[in-house]
Amino acid sequence: MKIYFRILKYLRPYWLSLTGSLICILFFTLFSSASLVSIIPFLDTIFTRPQPAVVEEQVVATVETAPDITPASIRGRVDALKDKAYQQLQGSDQRDSLKRLCIFIIIMIFLRGFFDYFQAYLMAGVEQGIIRDIRNDLYRHINRLSLSYFSRTRTGQIISRITNDVTLVNGGVSASFVTLIKNPLLILAYLGIAVYLSWRLTLIALVVAPFSMVIIGWIGLKLRKESTISQERMADLTSVLQETVAGQRVVKAFAMEPFEIRKFTNEAQRYYQTLLRITRTRNLASPLTEFLGTLVAVGILWFGGQQVLAGQMLSPEAFIGFLVMVFSLMQPIKELSSVHNRIQEAMAAAERIFEVLDLQPAIQNAAQPYAIDDFQETIEFRDVSFSYGRGEAVLQDISITIRKGEILAIVGPSGAGKSTFVDLLPRFYDPQKGAIYLDGRDLRDLELSHLRGLMGIVTQETILFNDTVRNNIAYGLTDKSMAEIINAAQVANAHVFISEMPQGYETNIGERGVTLSGGQRQRLAIARAVLKNPPILVLDEATSALDTESEILVQQAIERIMRHRTSFVIAHRLSTILNADRIIVLDKGRMVEAGVHDELVKQEGLYQKLYNMQFRL
Repeated sequence: MKIYFRILKYLRPYWLSLTGSLICILFFTLFSSASLVSIIPFLDTIFTRPQPAVVEEQVVATVETAPDITPASIRGRVDALKDKAYQQLQGSDQRDSLKRLCIFIIIMIFLRGFFDYFQAYLMAGVEQGIIRDIRNDLYRHINRLSLSYFSRTRTGQIISRITNDVTLVNGGVSASFVTLIKNPLLILAYLGIAVYLSWRLTLIALVVAPFSMVIIGWIGLKLRKESTISQERMADLTSVLQETVAGQRVVKAFAMEPFEIRKFTNEAQRYYQTLLRITRTRNLASPLTEFLGTLVAVGILWFGGQQVLAGQMLSPEAFIGFLVMVFSLMQPIKELSSVHNRIQEAMAAAERIFEVLDLQPAIQNAAQPYAIDDFQETIEFRDVSFSYGRGEAVLQDISITIRKGEILAIVGPSGAGKSTFVDLLPRFYDPQKGAIYLDGRDLRDLELSHLRGLMGIVTQETILFNDTVRNNIAYGLTDKSMAEIINAAQVANAHVFISEMPQGYETNIGERGVTLSGGQRQRLAIARAVLKNPPILVLDEATSALDTESEILVQQAIERIMRHRTSFVIAHRLSTILNADRIIVLDKGRMVEAGVHDELVKQEGLYQKLYNMQFRL
């Protein structure tokens, strides 16, 4: 119930439309009942030839045979209202009465349909608005989660929660706010009329209710369990699809299409089997409820028919009207049985959604963060140690001070902790021991968005979007002019190849910049950093995957962008960092050497070894 109430909180902005929808449901129930009740005088008019006075006597006689199960005053008002309505429907002769009844039925059906549509019209906005808000909240929260969440969570699971899970919640919302209100009202209205006509026969009809509730409850619990499994299967299927599409170059290079197809079809089969169980279980509720209801209806036909034939309890037209009421009850009861199942599926999906929404970002602002807008003096690592989870330390006791305007190069073998070192600067992660200080202030005390606003980051894996060249360069910088964008591209050695593209800066580069070469993608990433104009620059192996010509162009761009900026440069190719102000060498998370190139290359150590491996003839 806690999860259900959390979903209900999203109703607040839509209370006006919801109120209007509820009013429409009330009128829909009223006119539905009136259209069904009209069957009694309709049959009475067709099969008998009563005079108005006789009709009144017949009605009174019918009412008198019904037991007085309500206070006398209330029942008297009901009888008076019914008599008045019957008098309005009675015409001067039988044909006139039939005409009036037909017109009455048409009006009732029209009003019933009108209010049913208008209720659905209003509820559509409520339902879709709630789902939009949940999806927006989920996406907003996911973007606020720390990088560690994305490291341990598959992309397919994230996509499945935002798409498939939210869609399932939509089914539960629709069921709750329409079916759970409209159908119980219809059941109460039909049941009230049935009780008024014959309380004995109504008690017989209610015999089926406990059995139906037990069956519906059992099916609902089973569905909730199976629905959770099916959503996990969908997440697995989405993950395989996302990985295959993103890695098509590798798939084709290794001729692994059959393998990927088998992997996808296996996941699709698992999802199919889960959905099959859910569908079969869900479809079980309706026929079971209908069968039990039919047994009761047949019992009523047998028992009530004998009473009518014997001239007891009800008149024939009232008995037929009672049967119409009982059989009309079956449809809303069937819908209620299915809505319970839909709600159970929605609750399983909502649990997964709120599980994400309840996650707290590992990296958060301090209670009263310090706002900064510039970098003035130094960045200091003071006894910094870091590990991912409970694993072995990736960085151990790192202490170093970087002055403003200095170019610091970080080298070392794979797994030495180089990328982790620079990931601590924008607080993608926080150290477990020690601290990093910017102008004497702990990074954890600074406003996070301001801190990251001081940094421009260019990585080996260039992230571009399925958008135009212009929008990729000006990502997040909507206030930049075209002249500034072109200038950034020129600094990054990108303007020439951009100008040769079909629509120039308005050319769409495809998903992840698939239409560009590696060097072109890298230069666009550098242009993005240039346009941001950050005082601190982080270059994480920005040239390691490039050919010689592209490397020269990118290196020239890097040298331009590093001027008058504090730069952190990670490079496997030592040729790109020969002119760094300082070089530190990391090995197994520890800083084992530090100095300038000319000093380090002469000392026996890891740097000399790396240098000889790259430059020996």
